[in-house]
Amino acid sequence: MTDVADYGDLLTRYEPALGLETHVELNTRTKMFCGCPNEFGGEPNTHVCPVCLGLPGSLPVINGKAVESAIRIGLALNCQIAEWCRMARKNYFYPDMTKNFQTSQYDEPIAFDGWVDVEVDGETFRVEIERAHMEEDAGKATHVGTSGRIHGADYSLIDYNRAGVPLIEIVTRPILGAGEKAPQVARAYVAQLRDLLKALGVSDVRMEQGSLRCDANVSLAPVGSSTLGTRTETKNVNSLRSIERAVRYEMTRQAAVLDSGAAVVQETRHWHEADATTSGGRVKSDAEDYRYFAEPDLMPIAPSRAWVEELRATLPEPPAEHRRRLQGEWGFTDIDFGGIVNAGALGLVEETVAAGATPAAARKWWVSDLARRANEAGVELEDLAITPAQVAGVQALVDDGKVNDQLARQVIDGVLAGEGEPAEVVERRGLAVVSDEGALGAAVDEVIAANPDVAERIRGGKVQAAGALIGQIMKAMRGQADAAKVRALILERLGAE
Repeated sequence: MTDVADYGDLLTRYEPALGLETHVELNTRTKMFCGCPNEFGGEPNTHVCPVCLGLPGSLPVINGKAVESAIRIGLALNCQIAEWCRMARKNYFYPDMTKNFQTSQYDEPIAFDGWVDVEVDGETFRVEIERAHMEEDAGKATHVGTSGRIHGADYSLIDYNRAGVPLIEIVTRPILGAGEKAPQVARAYVAQLRDLLKALGVSDVRMEQGSLRCDANVSLAPVGSSTLGTRTETKNVNSLRSIERAVRYEMTRQAAVLDSGAAVVQETRHWHEADATTSGGRVKSDAEDYRYFAEPDLMPIAPSRAWVEELRATLPEPPAEHRRRLQGEWGFTDIDFGGIVNAGALGLVEETVAAGATPAAARKWWVSDLARRANEAGVELEDLAITPAQVAGVQALVDDGKVNDQLARQVIDGVLAGEGEPAEVVERRGLAVVSDEGALGAAVDEVIAANPDVAERIRGGKVQAAGALIGQIMKAMRGQADAAKVRALILERLGAE
């Protein structure tokens, strides 16, 4: 087991620096440089052609829609848009890149010098964007064996369907000054980026499918030092929860290395979800090791200023303004609204409200009950098998008096278990509230007869004692009794209305 330092204690000696590299797969109809379909899945090696396989004699043609998406992303990140830029060849050999190079951008990115502000616990952190550049994705290698990784694998399988899929890589400058909140800042940044990309409509940002992936660079420097420490890069972290945990773990691991008198190795590292640790990969290359040079088979890209301004007009509401507007419309306090944001539930609550629920009801389900379930399952909220429309449907059943909150939780259980829509779960599980006065009256008479002392106190004017009888009836009827009608019947029977 790798030694780690105490998290709180290490912050007295070291200051963390973060650098986040986020890869976004664009949702264009075709790939970046050819006409192959840009679709997730499919039979292995069926979405390929000579261009994306890099066969001799094939020539690429850049995807215009991908360029448009790149510009819109850059504008949304407050970046400058290049008046002239080129693609470049990044030379390296991986079995999942048949050409032995990746078509990317190096010193001439399409977007650069941007920023976004993120909030954590009421504190605003500015994340500076160094660049957002265009490139193509690689294929996918599956290492077959007990480890699931190339080391120790029996053999490997390569699927080139993903090779050539359009990517935008968004690279931050070092994020300094976050201190103990560094892991939360990393998570909040990627969460906000995901929401922004979704609002732009340029990607489905499905982290579990790899269309949004984050590489987390972490380094530690002695408190007060003006020089950054040696960084590690934890590759392809694919959930918000894991991003936060990976940054925290690397901070504790690196602190233990430095405390021992050893040096941190500049390397890539693999994230292990099962035990929330990282392990060493390859020694990290610097840019000069990739022998970048301009791509000779593609023309330079020179977006006109008029086109850039046309695309600027299509941008969605900026995230900070969007949050302020929603908080005002919903009437939440800073604490209540902050709870939604910190839970990563803003988009889900917004969609649930759009589906018909009140803001208070949507917040209640997502931030309390469903957040607890996601935490217990070790998944993100949006990965739960329930949609905002279904949550709104559960609340509609409550509002209509067909179920109460207790029964509604059982309805959610059924939806999560794949038993159908909320109304179907109610019918299949027999969860509807019992409002029939005949059935309720019989239960009231029985409980009054069984509790004469309580009944006498109610007759004497202590109507609050009715709660004990209501509780017994609710228990006997498995929570399905209409509590309001039960109370009314008890008071009526005992002449205490």
